[in-house]
Amino acid sequence: MLPSPHVLFRRLAVAEAVTWALLLTGMFVKYVVGATELGVQVAGPLHGIAFVAYCVGVLAVAHDQRWRARTTLLALASAVPPFMTVWFERRAGRRGLLADTWRLGPAGESPRTAPERLHAWMLRRPGLAVAIGLAVVALLTGAALLAGPPVPSPS
Repeated sequence: MLPSPHVLFRRLAVAEAVTWALLLTGMFVKYVVGATELGVQVAGPLHGIAFVAYCVGVLAVAHDQRWRARTTLLALASAVPPFMTVWFERRAGRRGLLADTWRLGPAGESPRTAPERLHAWMLRRPGLAVAIGLAVVALLTGAALLAGPPVPSPS
């Protein structure tokens, strides 16, 4: 069962903030204490995953809930400073921007545009949508790894 937009957004915001805390802790241990970089090696990728998941979640909720561009950009920007995603989630909740049902979900409105039809399809088949998304990410990551690092510019 797919969680409501509010529950999904809260979970993603908290996950992004928690992984920020883990990464900052790992960086403190590595650069200040000088002990080990294991924390950064573990928390870095976890935070990267949480960051991307949060941004995708922002776009999904913003589209479904018909947020203004300014609100969507603020939600995305809140992922950059540590812990601001939790602030934004609370602010959005207080302002009624996070509903308890998906507008385009199975019991919701009929989609009218092509993006709404795609969004509604994904909400009706969340497992398949996630599987396809993960496959696309894996393919793009594999292509980037095969391509290698960017060629340095001659100095």
